[in-house]
Amino acid sequence: MFAVIKTGGKQYRVAAQDVITIEKVKGEPGEIVEFAEVLVLGGDSPVIGRPTVAGATVAGEVVEQTRGAKVIAFKKRRRKNSRRKRGHRQELSVIRITEILTDGRKPTRVERPQAAAPAPAPEPTGEAPAAQAAPAEAAEAAAPPVAVKAPAKPKAAKAPARKPAKAAKKPDKPKAPAPKGKGKKK
Repeated sequence: MFAVIKTGGKQYRVAAQDVITIEKVKGEPGEIVEFAEVLVLGGDSPVIGRPTVAGATVAGEVVEQTRGAKVIAFKKRRRKNSRRKRGHRQELSVIRITEILTDGRKPTRVERPQAAAPAPAPEPTGEAPAAQAAPAEAAEAAAPPVAVKAPAKPKAAKAPARKPAKAAKKPDKPKAPAPKGKGKKK
């Protein structure tokens, strides 16, 4: 079964478990929102509303509130030294459609399984650390001896790097006087 809903001045074809991105609607992530403007109900026996289907609603869960890509509105009037740059990011809501309801029914709250939380580490008992320490000591005794490296000598401080000598500077040419008459006015 599918439905065509209207929200934010646009129409969307939705079915259960669809994830859609629409103009921002009020609600925090996890809340249920209802769309009452159902234009068409499709399926085995389609129903077309005039203008909406009576008693039909679509329920969805807010997944997140986000913003769209940045749109730059740049206006320029040539030869007038007039430019305007303005950016805009549309606020959007990501909605997961949970169910399509008919006959005036209300949406049911369905708990979605959360991501598996890491299990807490078991608390160590008094015997476990000693039991773990014994195999570690046995492994150390069985390992061949390793040569120990002597600490390195401190290095002498380096002298700062020398800068290359500057090339001989050429004498500046005298500037010619500014032309008189048709030059730029100051």
